[in-house]
Amino acid sequence: MSRRWIIGLVAALMVLSIVIASIPALKRLQRYEEITDQGPSPEAQANPYLAAQTFLQQRSIQVKTVETLGALPDIQTQPQTLMLLDSREKMTPSEVKRLLAWTRSGGRLLFVAEQLWNESKGSSGDLLLDALQIRQFLTQDVQEQDRERQREQLKPVIPLSIPDVQGPETPWPELTRLYVQNEHDPAYMSFDPAYHLDDPEDHAQSWANSADATHLLQLVYGSGLITIVSDADLWKTQAIGEYDNAWLLWYLSQDTTVTMLLRTEHDNLFGLLWKYFPQALLTLAICLVALLWHASMRHGPLLPALSRGRRQLSEHLRASADFMLRREGQHAALRALQQDILRRARQKHPGFETLAVTEQWQTLARMTRQSTSSIGQALRPRPEQRLSSTEFTRQVAYLQTLRNAL
Repeated sequence: MSRRWIIGLVAALMVLSIVIASIPALKRLQRYEEITDQGPSPEAQANPYLAAQTFLQQRSIQVKTVETLGALPDIQTQPQTLMLLDSREKMTPSEVKRLLAWTRSGGRLLFVAEQLWNESKGSSGDLLLDALQIRQFLTQDVQEQDRERQREQLKPVIPLSIPDVQGPETPWPELTRLYVQNEHDPAYMSFDPAYHLDDPEDHAQSWANSADATHLLQLVYGSGLITIVSDADLWKTQAIGEYDNAWLLWYLSQDTTVTMLLRTEHDNLFGLLWKYFPQALLTLAICLVALLWHASMRHGPLLPALSRGRRQLSEHLRASADFMLRREGQHAALRALQQDILRRARQKHPGFETLAVTEQWQTLARMTRQSTSSIGQALRPRPEQRLSSTEFTRQVAYLQTLRNAL
């Protein structure tokens, strides 16, 4: 039997033993299912009214979503309901006129009151509310005004006895009640009780109230219908399943095609950059701040005013020498002096450049009356290392002596 067969047989026996040993453990295993909540989907996070859209579509109501008021729904083919559920801060007066004209022609308009009435300005800043003469207040402010009005109407007479008469308490006072024709019990909705809609000109034909405030008004506007609500949070995903919130949305949009306007304008360029490239904008801002700081900072003290007198030639020469020494270094200055000596020697002694180095040193020794060893030490190339100030001064002085002797 070959070695390969022996190894294969041993491996098979090991696998078989492992399987036999794991049979009791496999018998004790139990199958179970576990549900993991991964939170809302990206679509639900991007659209808080996705559940409302799905609910209406399940009731055979066609729903579409738009982001701008560019083209209003066509009311010639079938009834249309336009719901303005998002912010309307940037709506223009021309858009408001066009929207009200569309409603007057037979459209159904539902929108959220966004601004509070400002008594000093005589307006709220919400163009749709002001055009319809509807006002919105805080419920606590309305209650305070009612208490002050009651205190003013009281007479300063103390009766002998006050009958203790209490009417029946309203059930669920924080909920909004809507009474529908041919129904004995009202529908209950969870509007925000902090806001109150006021109709001082009595334009509304129907309304819905909580114990302390009005949260829904309906106005007949030409051939159309306008519904004003104090808030639309009851139709968002987290609240539409509570009470009769979903039923109210269906009741206001039944037998029509629904168009939800979730945005009245696109983000501007800066908003898009900040949304998708915040790190790049922060880096650019930091660079701009650093650039402005660098440009505005003064480096060092101010230079004194220069004298108008002419400088001497020796000062210019000394300054030029200091500049060259700082820029090119010690060895460049020494090489310049050495080349100047050799150039003068060629001028004084024809054929000097054809001589050997030793003969050149001997010729320079005769011409300058210096020793050959001193000349050779002065003209010999030096290693690239910095000299001390004393050694550099001595070398320069000796080379200048040789140059002046030629």
